[in-house]
Amino acid sequence: MANLKITMVKSLIGRPQTERKTARALGLKKPGAVIVRSDTAAVRGQVRKLAHLVQCEEVE
Repeated sequence: MANLKITMVKSLIGRPQTERKTARALGLKKPGAVIVRSDTAAVRGQVRKLAHLVQCEEVE
């Protein structure tokens, strides 16, 4: 199974509480933070919700 490399490129300042909680659930705390998560439907949905704040790419 592939993994997703997720990088936060924009700040959470001024964003709705639901987006802040979603970012926190992924493990993203501040701009520039990079995490690697397994490619599951749940993670894809979280990334889609934060698409305007994060950059995502597949890694092996």
